[in-house]
Amino acid sequence: MSKEHEVDDFYVKLKELLNDLNFGTITIVVQDGKVIQLEKSEKVRLK
Repeated sequence: MSKEHEVDDFYVKLKELLNDLNFGTITIVVQDGKVIQLEKSEKVRLK
């Protein structure tokens, strides 16, 4: 897979995570200069 394709895939996945998140965090894990993992933690607010 080309580096450009990997970058495109990263942005598509990141956009999906952002669109589904109301409250919480998204963590980008980098190893040896490459993104290897995206982590999503969502908070649910109870009223």
